[in-house]
Amino acid sequence: MLEPVEIEVVPPERTEAFRAKEEREALSTLWGFRVVWHAQHHEIAATAGSQVAGVLGLRIAASLAHLDSLIVGPEWRRRGIGRRLVERAEDLAKYYNCHKVTLEVPVEGAARSFFEAAGYKLEAILPQHTFKLDVAVLRKFLL
Repeated sequence: MLEPVEIEVVPPERTEAFRAKEEREALSTLWGFRVVWHAQHHEIAATAGSQVAGVLGLRIAASLAHLDSLIVGPEWRRRGIGRRLVERAEDLAKYYNCHKVTLEVPVEGAARSFFEAAGYKLEAILPQHTFKLDVAVLRKFLL
């Protein structure tokens, strides 16, 4: 007989071994085909000497890239750093043979305008998604 199960919040390192063992089978079951899943996370930084001016978080899995975050320090903005970080992320995504990059931003605002100027297109609007705000899912095809 199996032991009783408790549900709890744990630090990520507590589940790493379980994920490594079970995730590929779970994803294959979810999507209905054998998933070759090589998820990876990349931190791309803009630096000036020892100072970080900006950072971009990029997640790559199953031939898709996703921009998790783009942060440029206020004193470094409007100098092309954000654009250069995005371009470097796209280059890295192409290297890993990703056919598309996606991201989410508020429907209204400068972030959406920034990414649309960089060639990203609206893929969907998620009503009241994050912080009860409408979120635009943007995408850019690479290949």
